[in-house]
Amino acid sequence: MMQSIWERFTVRPEILAALYFLSMATKLATNRIAERKLRDKQARRAQIISAARRIAELEGWSNVTVRRLSDEISYSQPVLYAHFGSREGILAAIAIEGFQEMGLTLEKARKRVKHGNPVESVAAAYLEFAASSPALYEVMFSLSLSVAFDDAATPPELRFAFSQLLELFQGQGSKSEVLSELFWASLHGIAELTRTKRFPRSRQKERVRALVELFTFPR
Repeated sequence: MMQSIWERFTVRPEILAALYFLSMATKLATNRIAERKLRDKQARRAQIISAARRIAELEGWSNVTVRRLSDEISYSQPVLYAHFGSREGILAAIAIEGFQEMGLTLEKARKRVKHGNPVESVAAAYLEFAASSPALYEVMFSLSLSVAFDDAATPPELRFAFSQLLELFQGQGSKSEVLSELFWASLHGIAELTRTKRFPRSRQKERVRALVELFTFPR
């Protein structure tokens, strides 16, 4: 007996199930490939940043060039350009990473104070961060970089770092932001003048003590 047209062209359930599982397996494999590519890209990016920071700390930022990085980590220059676009892009990425690290350092210093003065703890942590990583601190405030401050385009890492200073003056109402900026400016000035040997390190504790007195207010 001849099959009807419907019976001839109806796909059996077991074939549909097999096609479904094949489709799911293909999708899963595609996702895994995409995830692996993303991990590889992130790993390369981290390796480039790490190498640039290492060269800068040892030899200064003038020696951090795309050619030097290419030789250092055995990636072609087009690979570096594909990740960052330019040398400035590499330095900007390092600066943003630096603000994230500084923010975490200040947050830890602020939160670990239970009975003491958090202003003093944060001030000491800020200056120690600047002193222990001079090349990183230098690029974080490089005027040649197009990393926006106090702008809609400001990266969240910068906002996070500033928020740690802002937390110190939350009880000061509308003055909190201005006080945070002045405190930051004071710390930055001390850090830079100490780094460039305009300020002798022998009076650093005295400076910090006087600064803390100026920026400690009753809550």
